[in-house]
Amino acid sequence: MLSDAQGIPLAVAVSGATMHDSLALKPLIRGIPAVRSRRGPRRRRPVKLRADKAYFSAEHLTWLRERGLVARIARPGIESGERLGRHRWKIERSIAWLFGYRRLTVRYERKGSHFLPFLGLAAALTC
Repeated sequence: MLSDAQGIPLAVAVSGATMHDSLALKPLIRGIPAVRSRRGPRRRRPVKLRADKAYFSAEHLTWLRERGLVARIARPGIESGERLGRHRWKIERSIAWLFGYRRLTVRYERKGSHFLPFLGLAAALTC
C-alpha cells in the first residue's frame, strides 16, 4: 500500500507471499493517480517518498531521482529508522483501518485477483 502524508491510501496491490516488498515499489509508484491541486495543473506524483530500510538500493534511488521524487530512505547500518517512525505510524494506522474489515483480516479468497477488489473497496471506504 502506498499512502499520502495523512495515511490516505493512494495505491494498493497484492503480491505473492515469497516476493520481497521492495519489488513492488515501482508498480505502486506508477499506479498513483493524478493528484488534484487547488490551482494550476494536476501533479502526477508526490514530492517526497518515505520508506524503511528494505527499500534502500542504488537502483531505487536513481529510479526515483529520474522521476523527480525526493527519497527519504534510511540507509542500513548508518541511520536508524527512528526518524521515519514519526511518519510511519500514519501508514501503520491506515493498514490497521484496512484490516478492520473482516473480509480482509481472514483471507477467504485464494486468488489475489479476487482479494484485490475487496482491498480496493476497503481503501475507497477508508478515504
